[in-house]
Amino acid sequence: MSEKYKVIDNTVPTFITITVVDWVDLFVRPVYCNILDDSFNYCIKEKGLSVHAYVYMTSHIHLIATAFDGELQDVIRDFKKFTSKKIVEAIQEHPESRREWLLRKFSYEAQKAGRAKKYKFWQDGFHPIILDTLEKIEQRVNYIHYNPVEAQIVFHERNYVNSSYKNYEQDNNVFCNVNVEPLW
Repeated sequence: MSEKYKVIDNTVPTFITITVVDWVDLFVRPVYCNILDDSFNYCIKEKGLSVHAYVYMTSHIHLIATAFDGELQDVIRDFKKFTSKKIVEAIQEHPESRREWLLRKFSYEAQKAGRAKKYKFWQDGFHPIILDTLEKIEQRVNYIHYNPVEAQIVFHERNYVNSSYKNYEQDNNVFCNVNVEPLW
């Protein structure tokens, strides 16, 4: 991993993007998003991950996270490894109109990468960006929450289910599926 994309301080909020190979639109079905929710919550409870903001777009995830009890890079690596296996299993086991195409695609990506595993689901890396000022944090939180509006999936951030936006709304008692620790 180049120095440019290395986590320097696990305790400073870090903006992360995790992308499905070739930007395949997969997170359009709740079954796959539920795997992400469960996996993030496990990492929060068991691996010391703190998720401060997130959004699941159709082909990628944006989040701001810290890891006070461990190495953020290791937690993200483990998250990607576990979710890739669970999502491929879900593709195989649940109704999925694109099953054959998806499995062929992820198998091809594994062969192309020259790795021993059968499927490659996530792109390599996660391009961490340290957010060491309040201005940078606010800009990225707003970027994360506005992403579904920018993509014309919803008209307002509050209408998007797979994001932490509701945790940042004033006077809101509804929280998202991931145990988020808002930064303000």
